[in-house]
Formats: sequence, C-alpha cells, structure tokens
Amino acid sequence: MVYPESIPDPLKARDQWICWRTADRDGTPTKVPIDPETETYASVSDPGTWTTYRDAYTHYNRNDDVAGLGYVFTADGPYAGIDIDDARDPETGMLEEWVIDILLTLGSYTERSPSRSGYHVIAEGTVPDEGHRNGQLELYDQDRYFTVTGDHVPGTPRTIEQRDDALTALHREYIADQAPNSSTDPVPDRTAVPATDAELVEKAMNAANGDKFERLWNGDTSNYPSHSEADQALCNLLAFWTGGDEKRIERLFEQSGLVRDKWRDREDYRERTIRKAVRDCPAYYDG
Repeated sequence: MVYPESIPDPLKARDQWICWRTADRDGTPTKVPIDPETETYASVSDPGTWTTYRDAYTHYNRNDDVAGLGYVFTADGPYAGIDIDDARDPETGMLEEWVIDILLTLGSYTERSPSRSGYHVIAEGTVPDEGHRNGQLELYDQDRYFTVTGDHVPGTPRTIEQRDDALTALHREYIADQAPNSSTDPVPDRTAVPATDAELVEKAMNAANGDKFERLWNGDTSNYPSHSEADQALCNLLAFWTGGDEKRIERLFEQSGLVRDKWRDREDYRERTIRKAVRDCPAYYDG
C-alpha cells in the first residue's frame, strides 16, 4: 500500500523513481526493482531505468503485480536513507528504546516499511564511507534504493530535514565504532590512580581541562551535537583518570548527570562507548 499524499514533494520532484515487485528467491521473498517503463530490471547504477514519480506511481496503480514504489539514492543527490529493520511489533506497535533514540536524533521524515515492522527515515545529508550496515540498521546516500510507502509515522516530521551532523553521529555510534580496531599502537601502561571515586572526580575537576569535565559530569551536553557524543567525551576523560579501568569507568559514569535510560538499559551501548574510550586513550593519569 502506498499513501501518496504523505510522500514529501521534494522527493517526488526528483526523477529517481522505480517500482518493485515481490519474487521468490530460493524460498525467500525478495523485492525486485523494476523499470516502470520497460517492466525489466531496474539498476541503482543506471539512471536510464529510473523515471519520474508520476510515471512510477501510475505504473504501480495500474498493475496489480507491482507491489510498490522505490527511490534511488545517488552521490549527486541531497538525500540519505536510514533503514531500521524489525524495529516495531506490527501488532502492538511497541518500539525498542534504541529505535526511539534514533528517530528522535534524526528528526526527519519517517515512514513505516512495507511490512510495517521497520522504519525508513529520509534526511538531507551524507553518510560517511566507512561501512553502511550493522545488524538491524543501514545507512546509505548512494547506490541503493529504498521502498517508499508514504505510511508516515505520527510524531515525526512530514518534511525532509538537513541532518548532516546527526547522520555522522549515528554512523559513528552504530557502524564505525563497531569495526574491528586494526591499530597496532601500544596500549598505554596502567598506573596508580586516585583511590576513591570522590578523590578522582575532585582531581579531574581541578585539572587543566577541569571545566570540560565538570560540565559533562553535571550533564551539560550543549557543546556536543548529540547526547551520545557527550557520553563518549566523558568516558574518554574517565579512561584517562581511571587508568583504563572499564568497570570503574562504568561505575563513575552512573554517578554523573549524563546517565539516562539508554545507558542503563543497553549493555551493548555501554560496552561500546567504554571500550572505545579505553582503546583511543593515548595516556593514563600518572600522579
């Protein structure tokens, strides 16, 4: 089902539309992109197989075997697509916390996927080159097509918003930081650190960069594009002061003003943020 009235007009204005139909491939239903004008295979690398929104929608409307519309992202185009699979129970509509966090961070046009169990977000901006997929999440700005349903998600913008910073932060958190670390740089020696948490926090606040530490410790995220980047910044500082003690970093962070449900509920997020801080720390406090 396509709801044409909800599809943003700037997206409709670009001649990057195709259709798709469902085909069985080795027992698995597959979305096959098709050229609305020739009924042959459409390629994301061949603009000759794309058409206008109007022609694609007309073809979809007139052919029962055509399942829906698709939009092709290109390197010279302004838009990026974010695909979140299996994010929503189609019966209850319940979302996982990390999905809500992504939708709020992006704050751009969002629609349900054809299965109604996933989400597609379209934003203006570019996606970093270092990887595009991690588990249920995919980010693309070229050489990919997304199905477009117009099944707008209430509470999200009906417009496509400029979100370069949010796309970069999202890519860093969920994709780039998941890549294996190939660095051969030696890990700095672990040294003696302040004995108590209170002593450690006091030393950190009185250091040369104490103002930065204090703002983060008190929950001030105003100097960062996202809350997640503020989380990372505080963990980076804690890695230095704790000598890279991951358990102590976690314990201290939970005493800070930055702690929130995402930190408490998502073990994967905590571990990823802390491990990156320890991995990237060039030196530890040495007294």
